[in-house]
Amino acid sequence: MEYSSSDGSQTTSGLILLALFIIICSFLVPVTLKRLSILPQPNDRPRIRHKKLGLEPSQTNLKSQFSPEHKPTPGKPVVLQSLWIYPVKSCQGIELASSRVLSYGLEFDRLYTFAQLKSVPTRLGSQDHGNGQHKWEFITQRQYPLLGSVKVELWQPETTESETQGNGYILFRFPWRNPGLKGVLSWVTAKLTGGWKKQPKREVMLPVVFPSDEEIKIKGYTYDNCNIWKDTVTALNMERDLPPELALYLGARNRLALFRIDPDRLREVHRCAPTKDVAGYQPVTGFQDAYPLHLMNISSVQDLASKIKMDEILPCLDVQRFRANIILTGAAAYEEDAWKLILFRPATTPNTKESTFHVSCRTVRCKQPNVDQVTGAKHPVEPFKAMRTYRKIDEGAPLKGCMGMAMTPLFSRTDTPAIMETILTTGMSLEVIESGSHWYIDS
Repeated sequence: MEYSSSDGSQTTSGLILLALFIIICSFLVPVTLKRLSILPQPNDRPRIRHKKLGLEPSQTNLKSQFSPEHKPTPGKPVVLQSLWIYPVKSCQGIELASSRVLSYGLEFDRLYTFAQLKSVPTRLGSQDHGNGQHKWEFITQRQYPLLGSVKVELWQPETTESETQGNGYILFRFPWRNPGLKGVLSWVTAKLTGGWKKQPKREVMLPVVFPSDEEIKIKGYTYDNCNIWKDTVTALNMERDLPPELALYLGARNRLALFRIDPDRLREVHRCAPTKDVAGYQPVTGFQDAYPLHLMNISSVQDLASKIKMDEILPCLDVQRFRANIILTGAAAYEEDAWKLILFRPATTPNTKESTFHVSCRTVRCKQPNVDQVTGAKHPVEPFKAMRTYRKIDEGAPLKGCMGMAMTPLFSRTDTPAIMETILTTGMSLEVIESGSHWYIDS
């Protein structure tokens, strides 16, 4: 078959036009999006002289979590395998190599929570009936599983200059595509800049440091009561910083707000925690569920997984579903159930002191671990069903499944709050100082 020269010229012209179209698009799309305020402006992302806290996904210490290597080995200690914080409650966590341990838990853990405004039921005939009373109540993945897909980053100043210490910030982002032309252009930009699988996202910036009185006044923030389970804490309502798109993404029908814990109004922890006389200080916490820290054992998760029939929604039982701060390797399955007092010793890190913890109680589990911590997909029954079947082990909660342990930090000196801190680092070995029985006390 023969081709004419005109056919070749047409093909060449077509390729040239296609190349010109791509070049023009690569220039015009970003300019157009910038004018439409879709692309982040330089002032929105002040990452110069900042570094992102935590490990990258490729550096995770949980790559081998499904391997039998995490079972106990004679002559080898139990080791701190992985450390996690969750700056925004119920959103994705940040894995760390080390962390400061403060009285309320790990530094930067659960600084923020989302809450919804709910009606307060009143008795018919009471003085308050019909007055339309409402209260703010925290939300979690139990009601809104898509919170598990909200990614969180924490950026800190690289410099040690005093004037920049308060300039750290938290970013949280969630998938979002605006309607109309703006949404189409944001979708195109995501594909051009991040690949075919990339989706457009909405991003929000929050301060790490608690706002000053002047900032609170300028921003129009208010102090409101927020219910955490049966506790009520007075916290800073930063609803003004919350984009309306988040409620639409989560499927929330009630009014949403964002609360920041006030470091001067932390919740006192009682129940199974050590008393003030025993600990040397009054245990406190922020937006954690009930206690300052939570510990999980990889071997325990592996054993529970062996009792579950996996499927497409739950192909494996990831330890991250349990949202622990401290994840251990080298312990026998459920060995932690009887721990009462533990101590972490430094491995090879010089000048690192020991960290001691009161193991306050077992963690009674709800359906939150049914949620995938990347996609936000929720399994209808597992692992909640398996925990209710095989882990009803605490006489204080005879009908509920337990996994993991809640802990309270202890300090060698408690006379000065400013020096009440220790350091936890992955690779530290664990020593059990005391074992005994537990009895869960409900709130």
